[in-house]
Amino acid sequence: MSQHTGHGPHPDTAHSHHPDPAREGHRHTPHAHHQEAGDIDWDVMGPMLEQEAEVGCPQYEAAARWIAGLRTAPKVRRVPDIGSGPGVISCLLAEVFPEAEVVAVDGTPALLERTRDHAERLGLGDRVRTHHADIPDDLDALGEADLIWAGNALHHMGDQRAVLAGFAALLRPGGIVALAEGGLQPRRLPRDIGIGRPGLEARLEAIQVNRFEEMRAALPGSKRETEDWGALLAAAGLTPQGTRSFLLDLPAPLAEGARDHVITEFARRRQMFEEELAAEDVAVLDRLLDPEDPAGLRRRPDLFLLSARTVHLGRRD
Repeated sequence: MSQHTGHGPHPDTAHSHHPDPAREGHRHTPHAHHQEAGDIDWDVMGPMLEQEAEVGCPQYEAAARWIAGLRTAPKVRRVPDIGSGPGVISCLLAEVFPEAEVVAVDGTPALLERTRDHAERLGLGDRVRTHHADIPDDLDALGEADLIWAGNALHHMGDQRAVLAGFAALLRPGGIVALAEGGLQPRRLPRDIGIGRPGLEARLEAIQVNRFEEMRAALPGSKRETEDWGALLAAAGLTPQGTRSFLLDLPAPLAEGARDHVITEFARRRQMFEEELAAEDVAVLDRLLDPEDPAGLRRRPDLFLLSARTVHLGRRD
């Protein structure tokens, strides 16, 4: 389990459950539709996930500081980061909660190794540790927590209600579960980009939504839930503490690092969605991915990145 940066059928993977080339965000990774997790080249996927998490860090830092500033915030001494991916957000949580031990929880050893490396580079090796686990099977082994961060990970669990109840059981009195679920799909291009039929991103998103539904239906023990996260937190015995959305607004012209991330995401979608796209859209994607094409993503002055992550809080009284 690795995190996408990841909410609802959010296509990014900075902080999420498994590398989900079909989806993806804090995927903190995407869930493979045409590729088994064991076949993923983590030397390729790992840097992609790190890049995505780093681009989205302002959203997650704002969310973490919101939690830290709550009147009802507990003294945060231990934070499991569920589906931690390459650990970028785990380290961010350690910086926002300087008295806490952060436990990066993931089912992919290669990503946990990246987490350890990242923490050491930031001087956080003594407070960010890793725990290899598959959730929900290994939930009971996570230990007590003051804050459980689940960034775009819960929707990769078949029985989300049961997993939330498991999270609640781990919390110390006053502890908080923070769910990053939902939000708004990223937008990167104008509706009409001057080539092909307008609305390319909307069509890519429609494919993504279908893939997300297929992923959910295929999960072991999958149960459909109305995505009223406050009600689900309450059903798990937690007191809802509020919901907020955090904007990532990187206007055009996009800086180089964020531009690299956007190009990587379009290349993944070109590969994954080819069979479901019209030939005209495939041809447009090929032009967008051509670094020498004046209309391509590398050269476009109108490329931007706009998205929103939504975080829902529940407190154990």
